Amino acid sequence: MSDYRSPTPDGIAGGETVDTPAVQSLLSQGRVIPIFVQRLERSTLPGAPWLQSKPYRQIPGSVWLPNVGMGAPDDATLAWFEAQLQRLTAGDRTRDLLFYCLSDCWLSWNAAKRALLLGYARVHWYPTGIDGWMEAGLPTEEAHPPPPPPPGPARNPSAP
Repeated sequence: MSDYRSPTPDGIAGGETVDTPAVQSLLSQGRVIPIFVQRLERSTLPGAPWLQSKPYRQIPGSVWLPNVGMGAPDDATLAWFEAQLQRLTAGDRTRDLLFYCLSDCWLSWNAAKRALLLGYARVHWYPTGIDGWMEAGLPTEEAHPPPPPPPGPARNPSAP
């Protein structure tokens, strides 16, 4: 499922679609965990790091969780996503979560939808993502992903 850059819906059922000023407000209140979900290639060696050919920029303070918004992630990636959300929120499913990627990118929509399905109550989706943030001239920082999950078999698609 590599066709993740295409127009996305206008909103997300059960979550809140936010624009750049709304993201700034959430961040200034210190009540949101920003999660960058840009895709990143994996090494074919078990336990090896990601294959990052260029630096990526993210909203300051974000956590980069690559590939959690893919259309058909493997079971290991889904379990890793759930564990990362558990860690980031300290188990509080009422914590505000902000999912973003690039503009016209299904990865952030899919990740936000998965968080809602996991029972997170305050999910925000930023459809213009880092592109909208940078177009507004706002500060960024270099993104660094955490260690990847172990590889697993692909699943049947449940999202675009």
